Amino acid sequence: MIMDENNFGNAFLYSCFFDKALGHEQFVPEHVISYQISGETHIDHQNGVMILKEGQIMIAHRHQLAKAFKYPAEGKEYRSLSVMLHIDRLNQFGMENHVSFDKKYIGEPNILLEPNSFLEGYFQSLIPYVEQSKSVSKQMETIKVNEIITLLLEIHPELKTFLFDFSEPFKIDLEEFMVKNYQYNVPIENFAKLTGRSLASFKRDFNKIFQTSPRKWLKDKRLSEAYYLIKQKQRKPVDIYLDLGFENLSHFYSSFRTKFGITPATISTPFSTSKDRSD
Repeated sequence: MIMDENNFGNAFLYSCFFDKALGHEQFVPEHVISYQISGETHIDHQNGVMILKEGQIMIAHRHQLAKAFKYPAEGKEYRSLSVMLHIDRLNQFGMENHVSFDKKYIGEPNILLEPNSFLEGYFQSLIPYVEQSKSVSKQMETIKVNEIITLLLEIHPELKTFLFDFSEPFKIDLEEFMVKNYQYNVPIENFAKLTGRSLASFKRDFNKIFQTSPRKWLKDKRLSEAYYLIKQKQRKPVDIYLDLGFENLSHFYSSFRTKFGITPATISTPFSTSKDRSD
């Protein structure tokens, strides 16, 4: 059961759970730096999996797909604290502090930062606000966001291009991207943005490639993969529905029955063709 997950202002997110949970947002719209207070966060992103353990700090680049699986520590709750670094704040900071930002970042989208007492001290200073207050004043929010940007530039000057990359995604191969990332449960608008297209252009190009709408293709692709995993790999529905982008088990079961005319529980014998695998 979720104990607490609160946004404090536009910049801070404090999470506290008793049981395993999946993060709600699977599209990272802004740069974010996170501190793991207790438990672990397993981040399934486009380049692999990163595990954030107690006391560790990571920074994630904006405009990427990622799933955050949150695991409490034994005998303790899951607790994490994140700071969103919005473009407008970074832009303002850059102008006020004469930071140039004319290069595109091409490195890793998720970076585990080396332990540092200044960064740890910064996050410890935020904990009283998020644990004891229901709001953070706009003035304090600005001060604390500017503080973490300053610390990052002082301690990790190599992150300058990472932080101040304001470029938009360029147009990429839509078919390849969707086949690799269909399991992320995000709005169609986010898929469009990540492939460097307007929503209208995305839908038009998608229909030319797949001869169907994005929503129908995503649902059919996820369900066909689920059929394959259950039938061929003997996976349990409860273990795969989140991985495949379904919001809850009930939704998965009803969608599965609508498409195949049976429930996942009725599948018992292997099938001989690969039709559903490539559907």
